[in-house]
Amino acid sequence: MIFSDDYQKPEPSERSLHVLPEDSPMPLQLGFSGDVMLGRVVDDRQRRRPVDAVWGSALERLRSLDGLVINLECCLSTRGQQWQRTYRPFHFRADPDWAIPALERASVDICALANNHILDYEEVALRDTLAELDEAGIARSGAGETIDEALEPAVRTISGSNADSDDELEVAVISLTDNTPEYAADEDSPGTAWIEIDVHDMETRRRVREALERARETNSDLLVASLHWGPNMVTEPPESFREFGRWLVEEGVDVVHGHSAHVFQAIEVHEGRPIIYDAGDFVDDYQVDPELRNDRSFLFVLSVTANGNLTELRLHPTEIDDCAVHEASASVAEWSRKRMRNLSAPFGTEFDRDGDALVLSLEH
Repeated sequence: MIFSDDYQKPEPSERSLHVLPEDSPMPLQLGFSGDVMLGRVVDDRQRRRPVDAVWGSALERLRSLDGLVINLECCLSTRGQQWQRTYRPFHFRADPDWAIPALERASVDICALANNHILDYEEVALRDTLAELDEAGIARSGAGETIDEALEPAVRTISGSNADSDDELEVAVISLTDNTPEYAADEDSPGTAWIEIDVHDMETRRRVREALERARETNSDLLVASLHWGPNMVTEPPESFREFGRWLVEEGVDVVHGHSAHVFQAIEVHEGRPIIYDAGDFVDDYQVDPELRNDRSFLFVLSVTANGNLTELRLHPTEIDDCAVHEASASVAEWSRKRMRNLSAPFGTEFDRDGDALVLSLEH
């Protein structure tokens, strides 16, 4: 049954979810998570428990997806020294001996690396991260030996989980950040794909369009912009981010996958394309703010046909406990659904509900 938390369910004639014709292929399910921080206490716990324990009760749902995109909020290495060139209060790294198998167990396909922790243990740890992901066959974007490499898209062919289906979807992800400019790559130095979040800045427009053009050259069916943008513990995107997200859609981006705030923010639909302003946190060891609840978020699952048509975005509530992600309890799920509705309402975004999940129809 489809119903909402806070308003009377309309009659079926007034509102219903789209039903595909019987002969239509089932849409593929592509998941997006917020920050996955596997360092510090998470790293310590994982050395003493099974590698898939970090995914808690969410593991089965993660493995049921046809594809999964995450923001990897740490480096994967046991080498390097903490960054000291500028003041950095936190430094995150995870041992790849368990972290890579854990990512594989969750069937992670693509890691966004343009963020403010990928260089926490200097260039050697960044290079280890790139090498470990490449060896595991996990696509990545947003960081590299030079800005040229950092702007390259991550590309992955997503196949339907149905054994009788030959549906495939080519996904291209670009990864960009406005955090920590000292981590920015340039023509000769490794680092991140760093930009100013300002659609009026000509250098930003040039760099973003260059990344998008590279992604288009892959002939992908779905183009994703994964953005690590803005400060921590902010519940609403500033107007500059709203303008930037809409501009990305107008430039051909199909999904804007935002993260960085540690708390989830609103979802807006612009020209039929979802803008997830912030996906919040998915796995970490952070202190929990009792009001903002940075331990609560969603797994965002996009339904998309093999030719790239978006049908719906489904939000499955999650919560972090004991340095692992879990499917949210009933009370936490209710809190998160209500908060997401309230945050998204000013953008004209309306959700249905299916069980614990919020459902956003993208059908025209």
